[in-house]
Amino acid sequence: MSPVRKLCVYCGSGDGRNPAYLAAARQLGKAMAEAGIGLVYGGGSLGLMGEVARAVLENSGHVTGIIPEFLANRERMLTEVNDLVVTPDMHSRKMTMFARSTGFVALPGGLGTLEELAEISTWAQLGQHGKPIILCNVAGYWDPLVTLFEHMRTEKFIREGLEVALDVVAGAEDVIPTFERRLKLTPDKAPAHPVIDKM
Repeated sequence: MSPVRKLCVYCGSGDGRNPAYLAAARQLGKAMAEAGIGLVYGGGSLGLMGEVARAVLENSGHVTGIIPEFLANRERMLTEVNDLVVTPDMHSRKMTMFARSTGFVALPGGLGTLEELAEISTWAQLGQHGKPIILCNVAGYWDPLVTLFEHMRTEKFIREGLEVALDVVAGAEDVIPTFERRLKLTPDKAPAHPVIDKM
């Protein structure tokens, strides 16, 4: 049976240089399964993506993998997941991940992870959803991004009333408590799907 609460985890399809990244992925996956929180993720078997998914499955949790058709071979999709959704393109993938998730967390990753985090944060900034967004700053990986956000605020490109709705936590052990606290504080009463201007 699919759990009610589901976290979408954005993360790299590589291992990264620091072993702490893989360890955090395993720790988060185990904690999610033990808390009865399902995983929604990009569907791959490699890197942090594969690690977090396998950790959820190994601890009897629920995993939904969502992968675009053209990446199915490149990222070696994990076929052991509970639900596997193959989408026609990246846009459909991201919208399906959004629709099936109660909140979002970013572990270390590359441009794809950064792009997904930026997009979901922008939708929240524009009032299109109120779902929790958590930046898991493992071993200070996201420090430059946090500094950039502060710079944007200082330079008035993130203006008062348009703050980035983002919780920054130091490690995987902080993700579930932050997610659960944020769900209680800000139940999502915004539209079920972001309104995307298709000009």
